[in-house]
Amino acid sequence: MQESSIMASLGIALLIMALSGPTLAFVPIGGGGSTHVSITRKAVLQKVEEACRVVVEAAGHEFKPTGTSPEQLVQACLGPTAAGEVSGSKFHSSLQEIYFQNRMVDRDFVNSAPHHFNSEAFLEGRALITEGTVAIKANIRNENFQAARETLGRVLHTLQDFYSHSNWVELGYTEPYDNLIIPSLPLENLADKDTATCYDCETGACPNPILANILEEKKLTSGYMGIFSASKPKGKCSHGGADDLTSTVAPRGGINKDERRSDNLDLHNAAVNAATAASLQLLEDIRLAAGDNGFLRMMGIARSSVLCFVIDTTGSMSDDIEEARNVAYEIIDSKKGTQDEPSEYILVPFNDPDFGPLIRTTNPDKMKSEISKLTAMGGGDAPEMCLSGLQLALTGAPSSSHIYVFTDATAKDIYLKDIILALIGSTKSTVSFFMTTSSRRRRRSVRAASFEDYKELALASGGQAIQVSKKELSRATDVILDTSTSALVTVLQRARNPGKQETFPFGLDESLKNVTIYITGTSITFTLTDPTGVSQSHSEATGKLGSIQTVGNLRRIRLNPEKNTGTWKININSVEPYTLKVTGQSIITFIYDFVEHFGGPHPGYAVLSGRPSAGQPVTLMLSVMGRKGPSSITVEDIGLVKVSDLEAVTSGNMTDMGNGEILVTVDEVPEGGFVLLLKGTDKESNTELQRQSTTQMSVSKVNIKAAVDSSAEPGKPLTLSFSVMTQGAGDVYSVSARNDRNYPMTYPSSLALTTNENVNATLSITPPADTPSGTDVTLTIETKSSTGLDSNYIVLRLSVVTKITDFIQPLCEVTSVVADDCPHDKSQCGSFYWQLSANLTDGKGTGIETLFLHQGSGNLSHTVLTAPTVEANYNASCCSQIAELVAVDKVGNVGKCYHSIVPSGGPPTVTLPLPLWLCLLVSVFIVRS
Repeated sequence: MQESSIMASLGIALLIMALSGPTLAFVPIGGGGSTHVSITRKAVLQKVEEACRVVVEAAGHEFKPTGTSPEQLVQACLGPTAAGEVSGSKFHSSLQEIYFQNRMVDRDFVNSAPHHFNSEAFLEGRALITEGTVAIKANIRNENFQAARETLGRVLHTLQDFYSHSNWVELGYTEPYDNLIIPSLPLENLADKDTATCYDCETGACPNPILANILEEKKLTSGYMGIFSASKPKGKCSHGGADDLTSTVAPRGGINKDERRSDNLDLHNAAVNAATAASLQLLEDIRLAAGDNGFLRMMGIARSSVLCFVIDTTGSMSDDIEEARNVAYEIIDSKKGTQDEPSEYILVPFNDPDFGPLIRTTNPDKMKSEISKLTAMGGGDAPEMCLSGLQLALTGAPSSSHIYVFTDATAKDIYLKDIILALIGSTKSTVSFFMTTSSRRRRRSVRAASFEDYKELALASGGQAIQVSKKELSRATDVILDTSTSALVTVLQRARNPGKQETFPFGLDESLKNVTIYITGTSITFTLTDPTGVSQSHSEATGKLGSIQTVGNLRRIRLNPEKNTGTWKININSVEPYTLKVTGQSIITFIYDFVEHFGGPHPGYAVLSGRPSAGQPVTLMLSVMGRKGPSSITVEDIGLVKVSDLEAVTSGNMTDMGNGEILVTVDEVPEGGFVLLLKGTDKESNTELQRQSTTQMSVSKVNIKAAVDSSAEPGKPLTLSFSVMTQGAGDVYSVSARNDRNYPMTYPSSLALTTNENVNATLSITPPADTPSGTDVTLTIETKSSTGLDSNYIVLRLSVVTKITDFIQPLCEVTSVVADDCPHDKSQCGSFYWQLSANLTDGKGTGIETLFLHQGSGNLSHTVLTAPTVEANYNASCCSQIAELVAVDKVGNVGKCYHSIVPSGGPPTVTLPLPLWLCLLVSVFIVRS
């Protein structure tokens, strides 16, 4: 926990702490120590590496990471099964989601004793861990991985705080408290509310002020924390620290071990070690319940982007559906087994009035089957429910996905446009529209929609709006083949409305492959020039620089592979609106989040959901990924640039914390939509590089805050609190909320705001009683001024989880072991075998759902899992001397059965279930975890 390699990996956490002052949750002070993020990082990377090793070796490959960075880990995990380079950006993004949700517990639940195991709230804190773990497992089963990651970050924070805020390590314990994550086991020997636990520490810095009798009796207690009040029960320990008002009331001082100080070095280290071990224990339980592949998918380990189609199925769409089918088949067939093979396939059909369901699969043959079932019918007029289908895709697909919409009609549900823009901003997904024309009669809607709405949505997301005839559609879909690829990056994107003649420079570095330029618009001429001065005009379909394809309003320019590095230029001339986009493939990229500073006793930075605040600096957390880690990149400038205006870039002030983590503060934010532009140097090739984010963002004077505190239960209302504040003039702001499941909700339709004052409100949402456990809900709340000129939003994810009463793990009893033939000398084991038989039951539980071999290289067979008793048989070479069977029931409880063969003369075989502490004393034991 204290090694220099781990300390070098603290990244964002160190940056947060360095800039935000003292906090109360695992704080590095005095040149050392650990944070929640470093503890979480160490545990997560270890479990991911273990799962990767199993998956890679099971496929017959050697697992050989070239380093310890996330990029190198994901390449080792996926590289053997896919030739070529694989980007680690999705894994990085997933890690950041976990880290930030962990940190946000200190903002959203700062005064909640259970979330931090303060004030002896042991039962309540354990309940949060139990509820969260159940939700995580249910989300993974339903492939709702983002919701699982967010909950995991919060649960890990609470679990880790137990070891810093209680007296567990003062009692002499060095291992995790198993009962915290095993709900069937009681929390024992808790200090009574009237029992004094600490003596008075006059200096306020006593290393261990726990009373002697509490230590002798092994009573469990935690410090009381008072943010707004100094009151605490008589004789109770305080949390301690300047922000704890109770620490000045006798008994003074505190028992937290968040900081590493000279007077508590051993206790801090012990708390960190126990918290790390507990995090590993929880992650292992989740991993076993999910399986290695499910666990890795939850962690964002994926070869390539998701292939997501949103398809209009009305009567006039026969040709379009056929083309979408052809493209999907071509991608599936041509990219199978390569680094560009999609990691997941999603299909969302829409018609009128129906849309959905969302169909998700990792099986390419199933995707073929599903898309082959699409038929065009109905919809004799326009418009259709396009945005409803797109909403399902944006909430169902992973963040940063590429979504392709096929339609020949405008949107009937144009009222969802603001929600779609909010979801695009929240997910950073790219939406491209393939728009064909039809002869369908246009029906007037409340607000007449047009294809211009699709163009605005595409531009806001960094996608394309391609308008072609139905006969031309097949030639336009090469864009999908280009963008459904691994390690796709954007070099430049600009838009002009109205059009004008302008020259756009952009830099190409040596790492970029398959560079493609897209221009959409009409009546366009252009000239492309490389760094050596060689030019090619729009009229040269095949030239010295590349090949040009023109279809409908799209010009697609594919540069030749032997392109020159350096500054290229493209001069575009048109009086009509147009867009320009330059993309390529490279593992040199970056991820980012807009963040905001929060105060209180646990200050820090939290991810901003919604638009940044107007009239003040914008802050971003940015992670850079190079070909050999972040050290192979020099970042020279990071700034904000308007896509639809002049080229001027508002540069940010950078604080480089090492390990590729950078805090960027931009004092003057451009008005209107802007994106992030990064420039630097690739040290591997000594070439200048340029990367741009795709999703446009803007600022707002109004702000919404909310947090998800718990899961929802089917058939029961869940109430969420939210607050709205404006920096502008007082006004009546409208409030609208939508969720992607169409669950009924109640909330105020408007709020009267005054300048700089928070107005609190509540929203109630009720999932139907038959909602499957593990369903996730994406909830968007938007507020808008009466003039409609200022608005903001917040996007929340919550889980619907059926109340679980079965917390008993499946039981395993070894009935026989035949290993007498195994030789003492392992070098002679090759021609000898051993066998194990076991019975597994789930008693009155939900029933065993899966049974698999977690350790061992033999063969496992078993009877049907639906039987009251499952008989398992294991056969292995004597060279494979251990076996671990894992049984998972239908709600995710995990039972394990472990055996290690011992040569003749060793200890006897034990076949009865034993308590965990006794399992270490025998060669065969049952672990109930």
